Amino acid sequence: MDMYLGLVMVAIGLVGSFFSGLFGIGGAIINFPLLLFIPSLLGVAHFTAQEVASISMFQVFFSSLSGILAYWKKGKKAGNPPSLIHKGLVLYMGSSILLGSLLGGLGSKYLSAGTINVLYGVLAIAAVVLMLFPARRSGEEDLADVSFRKPIAVLSAFAVGIVSGIVGAGGAFVLIPIMLTVLKIPTRVTIASSLAIVFISAIGGVLGKISAGHILLVPTLFTVIGSVIGAPVGSRVSTKIDVKLLRYGLIAIISFTAIKIWASIF
Repeated sequence: MDMYLGLVMVAIGLVGSFFSGLFGIGGAIINFPLLLFIPSLLGVAHFTAQEVASISMFQVFFSSLSGILAYWKKGKKAGNPPSLIHKGLVLYMGSSILLGSLLGGLGSKYLSAGTINVLYGVLAIAAVVLMLFPARRSGEEDLADVSFRKPIAVLSAFAVGIVSGIVGAGGAFVLIPIMLTVLKIPTRVTIASSLAIVFISAIGGVLGKISAGHILLVPTLFTVIGSVIGAPVGSRVSTKIDVKLLRYGLIAIISFTAIKIWASIF
């Protein structure tokens, strides 16, 4: 692999992980189309959908971990725990999405590249539709007042985990709309908690991808380097932006990537 490809992979990882920290997503919603189209467009590499899914899952693992550490360091610096991370949400949704992601990652080797792209496109459309519904409690930040329906949280996280494990995503770009519109979780609590949930999901996804194969070690390593740099920056910026702007920004990002993926399919 030449240095030019290495720089491209670092840049892709940095961009994806910045939005990971900013919006509380794993970054795959950004990185999947970038990895699929940018290296090929620049003539430095041609990755299959299975290879892109594998690289994306490793990127999600490290970018979400970096984002969590950034939230933790910010809370520690202020003399407070990372209070925006809801432990109940992380426990219930994290455990179920871990199982689903592991199963999805193992099953991805039996699916064609076209099927993986279609699944990714369907996920993106579902996320956009959910995000268009208003979040009634978007301004509420007190964890003591946050409650949620546990069966819906567990089942939705498991279903998202299966599909996200297949496409190499942490699933946050679908989980966040579910948490905001179905479970009615406040926006900042959703963003912080989703990073922890996505990290747990990525553990299962990474194990599944390793078992399924399609691992490109060097391109993955350079993408991860960019991820570790970008996620903490995005996390710091997120705390200074209005919650409505964060919501609309996430809708715009997901809509753009959905259009790009469906355009490539047809």
